[in-house]
Amino acid sequence: MAEDTITIRDDATGKEIKLPVVRGSMGPAGFDIRTLQNELGYFTYDPGFISTASCQSGITYIDGDDGMLLYRGYPIEQLAKHSNYLEVCYLLLYGELPNPSEMAHFQSVIIDHTMIHEGLRRFYSGFRHDAHPMAIMVGVVGALSAFYHDSTDITDPLHREISAHRLIAKMPSIAADSYKYSIGQPFIYPLNELGYVENFMRMMFAVPTTNYQVHPSCVKALELILILHADHEQNASTSTVRLASSSGANPFASVAAGIASLWGPAHGGANEEVIKMLEEINDPKEIAKFVKRAKDKNDPYRLMGFGHRIYKNHDPRAVIIRQMCHDLLKDLDTVNQPLFETALELEKIALEDDYFIERKLYPNVDFYSGIILKAIGIPLNMFTVIFAMARTVGWIAQWMEMMEDKEQRIGRPRQVYTGQPQRKHPAEK
Repeated sequence: MAEDTITIRDDATGKEIKLPVVRGSMGPAGFDIRTLQNELGYFTYDPGFISTASCQSGITYIDGDDGMLLYRGYPIEQLAKHSNYLEVCYLLLYGELPNPSEMAHFQSVIIDHTMIHEGLRRFYSGFRHDAHPMAIMVGVVGALSAFYHDSTDITDPLHREISAHRLIAKMPSIAADSYKYSIGQPFIYPLNELGYVENFMRMMFAVPTTNYQVHPSCVKALELILILHADHEQNASTSTVRLASSSGANPFASVAAGIASLWGPAHGGANEEVIKMLEEINDPKEIAKFVKRAKDKNDPYRLMGFGHRIYKNHDPRAVIIRQMCHDLLKDLDTVNQPLFETALELEKIALEDDYFIERKLYPNVDFYSGIILKAIGIPLNMFTVIFAMARTVGWIAQWMEMMEDKEQRIGRPRQVYTGQPQRKHPAEK
């Protein structure tokens, strides 16, 4: 049987080497280039690592051409239909869906960790009152290791598991507190009797003087958003978590690095940009003018929330969330409000206009999640925080997988140097 290799030839020297082909269970294969420099004296050049696999992973699989997203082999459509967010968390962490007793235990463990240390809460008073909640999240999550240093031995599997549980459990409390601090309201403590999403919404919107009832449709919609954003393969923030972790950094510091990466508008801020676009359009009657600008190749204006860098035909998450978005707007009776009316009219144009259809500029998950979060009452500067809360389990699952990877080593990308060649300092004779 022939060895599974690919041959690389240097035309300048005529030298050839065979590189092993690495095949996964699905998707395109790669070839192992670790000997390339020693054998031929070359590096690969791949800005943004678009064509480079940095690891082997069994957590999430994406096929952008077929519009496929799998968590541990399960299609996202099936998980969205049959599972809640904590079940998805269990699946991503442990590789299998929980049975009833496993789920009850996992839920109990998460509930036990939802409160945060009171000393950590005092950190909030050190931030300006108008600090962006994502700035607060980066600082507070990074500081977790100062309060929970009893579980930061990354060589201990039990410590890793405890840290994972703590991050998943405490992120809603940290996120809600960042919002409460920004508007000058008292922090609200979690209630063990409430579900994960209900607890977060209560901590976000309740005040001590009034009983707060969570709208069931809002809970359902937000839970779906969390499921759809739980993981997405080796994206910028996940790669950041892995790179930070590769140095031996503790999981709290590594996740804080992931939050910082997610904060960028090209990554986690896309649904926020959707709402800004809708607010700029302002009136459904103005849509035609903005669509015309978007079609003009000489105009830099872009409509936000359409198409996707990875999904070439359709975003499977958008297909799932679209109906939820429409149902929520009806339940909350917001359909006739200008912003949501504009959104629905713009969606209709994108789904029917040949320009959008030919270029596959379908409404993506950011388009619908932005509308949902706005309808629920989540302020614009909290959109990316919600994303971070959802993605925490993906980051920590990737981190746990990396810690068990025998091929794991500190990340150290190379470069093609384009600066000045070696030269003498003017003071040298």
